[in-house]
Amino acid sequence: MLPLEPITVGRSWLGLRLLLLTALVVGAAILFLVFDLHHQLTVQALRDHRTMLIGWVDRWPVLAPVVFVAVYAFAILFVPPSGTVMTAMAGFLFGSVLGSVVAVVGATMGATFVFLIARFLAGNIVRRKVTPSIRFMQAGFHHHAFSYMLMLRLLPLFPFWLVNLAPAFLHVPLRTFVFGTFLGIIPLTVVFAMFGAGLGTVLDRGQPVSLDGVLTPQILAGLLALAVLVLLPVFYRRRKTRV
Repeated sequence: MLPLEPITVGRSWLGLRLLLLTALVVGAAILFLVFDLHHQLTVQALRDHRTMLIGWVDRWPVLAPVVFVAVYAFAILFVPPSGTVMTAMAGFLFGSVLGSVVAVVGATMGATFVFLIARFLAGNIVRRKVTPSIRFMQAGFHHHAFSYMLMLRLLPLFPFWLVNLAPAFLHVPLRTFVFGTFLGIIPLTVVFAMFGAGLGTVLDRGQPVSLDGVLTPQILAGLLALAVLVLLPVFYRRRKTRV
């Protein structure tokens, strides 16, 4: 009977974590619906509520970044495409430096929420139906998970929400996912936070605001160069193994 005890405890702890995670998600979903936050995560909403938001940040300089991180995290969970807008808002409200920090922390927390939910709720179902190409990706993640995570975060080739889900289905360790996400999103986050820090001038002039032109060819080339540097050890180890 003694060997069964750790398994029972493990299952109980897993069930408790799943219950707490579910309660947290449900509670956050209710807040988003009650306060209509999913309709406020736009540049137009920032323009409309500019004075109120700036006043709130000035009144609560310590609490405001903490609240923003929480809102950002749950925005990633409930409104996946809102990441770029939230990052620009962070730069607008807190400046390029603090805004970048707030956005990176919030985005990493939100991505981790999605990762954990996918792993706990849907991982087993999806893993039974993986295609050969997914199995190939799984092998790559198994041997070079951290490098792959950095590459996927550095290059905006796939939607942010998809990169949150795929590693959960491919047995990527939680620690690797968190650190790979945290480091990998820094360059793009800084770019959009700097853009957001300069939004005040644009709004003062009444000019239209668009995030489409933020990623210039020069910035994309720089991100590609970083991704190549990240993958160089992977290519080297593969070549060495073949030789």
